[in-house]
Amino acid sequence: MRDGELLERAKKMRRELTGPELKLWLELRAKRFEGAKFRRQVVIGRYIVDFACRTPVMLVVEVDGETHAGHEAYDAARTAFLESRGYRVLRFTNPEVMGNLDGVLFAIAEALPTPPPLPDPLP
Repeated sequence: MRDGELLERAKKMRRELTGPELKLWLELRAKRFEGAKFRRQVVIGRYIVDFACRTPVMLVVEVDGETHAGHEAYDAARTAFLESRGYRVLRFTNPEVMGNLDGVLFAIAEALPTPPPLPDPLP
């Protein structure tokens, strides 16, 4: 796929999030989650990833639906490519997002750097 086609496909995917993607996006959007800036349906190389954070850390979060079953080799190659670009990749299944959102968010928070402590108040 050419770059223009990938960008158009990513735009379409942003408009048509799956239920689990939407549920997770509502938690990650607008720097609401740990102050990290996440974007959805981001083109990286020849792939479109579900969620990507570039600051404060290079992180990709994928929500794998039923279509990923039987495509483990493709997913492994995709993960290897993203890691070669400096990204850490976290993968969650649709049932994990829908049934254990707190656990998913905890795992994502663990992958983000700990913010510095707030300064002590003046005496």
